[in-house]
Amino acid sequence: MDSTPEQPRIIVIGGGIVGLCVAWHLARRGLAPLVIEARKANAAYTGNAGAISHGSVAPLAMPGVLRQVPKMLTDPAGALHIPLRYWLKAAPWLARFVASARAPKVEASASALASLLFSAPERHQEILAAEGALDLIRQEGQMYLYRDEAQMAKDAAGLELRRRHGLRMEVLDRAALAALEPEISPAYTRAVFLPDHGSCVNPARMASVIASGIRRMGGEIREAEVRAIKLEGRRAAGVVTDAGLVPASQVVLSAGAWSARLLAPLGIKVPLETQRGYHVMLPDAGVRPGRILSPADRKVFITPMEDGLRVAGSVEFGGLEAPPTEARARLLLGDLRAVFPNVRTEGATTWMGHRPCLPDSVPVMGPLKTWDGIWCAFGHGHLGLTGSAPTGAVVAAAVAGEKPNFDFAPFSAERFA
Repeated sequence: MDSTPEQPRIIVIGGGIVGLCVAWHLARRGLAPLVIEARKANAAYTGNAGAISHGSVAPLAMPGVLRQVPKMLTDPAGALHIPLRYWLKAAPWLARFVASARAPKVEASASALASLLFSAPERHQEILAAEGALDLIRQEGQMYLYRDEAQMAKDAAGLELRRRHGLRMEVLDRAALAALEPEISPAYTRAVFLPDHGSCVNPARMASVIASGIRRMGGEIREAEVRAIKLEGRRAAGVVTDAGLVPASQVVLSAGAWSARLLAPLGIKVPLETQRGYHVMLPDAGVRPGRILSPADRKVFITPMEDGLRVAGSVEFGGLEAPPTEARARLLLGDLRAVFPNVRTEGATTWMGHRPCLPDSVPVMGPLKTWDGIWCAFGHGHLGLTGSAPTGAVVAAAVAGEKPNFDFAPFSAERFA
């Protein structure tokens, strides 16, 4: 048996879509990264809405959000719900969330997100073209649905923020809406069409394709539970797993909602909360929209995928350990029927996963200031799929010692100190 010690290499902690994209770009440079993935059930990359939304620069915390907090706490059927048992735990995060809704903070968050996301379509195409899998991307746009002008006016601030950052939009009346999506309920009379947004027809297959590319280019993906980052002085020296110590030359932390746990022993406190997102998958819905639809009154995404119709949304706070709340998932069927009254729901399956969310909606990316050899790439919230490919490109370039034309300062882990 070979007892030669394992040589240090670049380790990516986390095999979700963000970590895989970082590793893919490292592997393409011949750096043979090792991805360590815990294979947690219901990983977020398998169950997202499939949206590729490079213009979604408006953070979740917008001016006026304080008025919505009482409903979050009391309405079990609300689009975002915090169960009574989790109120105390969520309170510090909510306080930061409300503070992030001040106008200057919103502008700063939008600018940071725009700097990251603007290249997302091209970055996704770059990876998938190299892997011969461009069929995973549809470029038919996305559509926000509104019942009337008054409802659309409530989104005016967020839409204007997106427009100012370059997102192309078309406002549709009922006739124009129906021309593109004739099966939508007549209750929706207005829409905003985003022709430059796209979607992924199978997020789980996308992750598998990227993983195969990593292996093809000399990288490795290993299954293990990461327990700590090993340090020597002020530098990362390895990763402690349930299978033993793995030596590292550099470490990229991309463990999604579990990332903050690994930073805490280093004295870095990141207010990372898990928003438990749900979806319902319908294998034979009897309706087939041409693109992603998002009814504004329902706060969900309805996505045509290669294996059926997916309805994703229904966020709740509840931590990493509690089991799924099946009733939350089933709410999505009502959201779907509001848009497609005649939809068939037989054979529906449900899913719940953990979205790693920060109060200002800006992910943590780049090098740690106080520890050498440790890089971050986590906290993308609802924009994990969109942000994965551009994150992979800029983080891998920096880890490789290049100088990407990207400012990591607004994404620093230490910004919350």
